[in-house]
Amino acid sequence: MKAVLQRVTRASCHVEGRLTGETGPGLLVLLGVAPGDTAATAQALAAKIVKLRIFNDEAGKMNRSLLDVRGGVLSISQFTLFADASRGNRPSYVGAAAPELGRELYGTFNEALRALGAQVGEGVFGAHMQIELVNDGPVTISLEM
Repeated sequence: MKAVLQRVTRASCHVEGRLTGETGPGLLVLLGVAPGDTAATAQALAAKIVKLRIFNDEAGKMNRSLLDVRGGVLSISQFTLFADASRGNRPSYVGAAAPELGRELYGTFNEALRALGAQVGEGVFGAHMQIELVNDGPVTISLEM
């Protein structure tokens, strides 16, 4: 499982002109699921994300977690995180999970975030989405489990 986290002041997702999810200050999380991933992987990654100290304290040091700042999450499923363009010019996505597993674990991940206390907005699995965000910092972190 891969996640790209972007610290944001706000982020939103639209599908066919309809708002499907948004957050104020917090994180935009782009999530990719691999064939060998499990519910335990999704839960562990969610726990890591909400505890990751990437928000500034009073001294301006990244010393606070998402939970500490009561930030939200906009969670977006993104199989293209597993793109392999090492051969030729057209990326291969064989490293990404089948859609059924991806959909299931995306849901498990979002529910795990909520169970840990995060407010979660979502994209629409498999849809063409327009994501708007205001990156804060910028702070962008990649995680892999």
